[in-house]
Amino acid sequence: MLSPTSRILILAIGILPLAGCETVAISALGAGTSAGVSAGVSNTTAGTVSRTFTAPLPSVRTAALAALQRMQIEIRFTGKVKGGEVIKAKSVSRNIDIELEEISPNATRISVSAKSGVFPYDSATGAEILLQTGRAMGKSGE
Repeated sequence: MLSPTSRILILAIGILPLAGCETVAISALGAGTSAGVSAGVSNTTAGTVSRTFTAPLPSVRTAALAALQRMQIEIRFTGKVKGGEVIKAKSVSRNIDIELEEISPNATRISVSAKSGVFPYDSATGAEILLQTGRAMGKSGE
């Protein structure tokens, strides 16, 4: 019979190949865009995806709001926070949190987290919001 420590070690080794699957999916999304253009999306922690745009924060905010409207996602709240702004939105089955961080007067990082009931995080929806934000800005993934 195995000790509790041995069981944990075996379990940890067994699930190790599953680590990073989300990153692979995001990379595939970038590789699959039209004309070989990268989506420019990077994966962070807990299903949050992000991208930095060379544009002032107000321009990125306007584009993000336009992307949500285009996707028919209801905007529930917008507000300022230290270092940037937040947007809270809701679709039929997702709660979406968007953070806009001013990196410089002409660089803005946008991070999107989409959460659902069945799967805790949906990075594909977050990546699509970033892609649509880029399109609204006329930057499809430079």
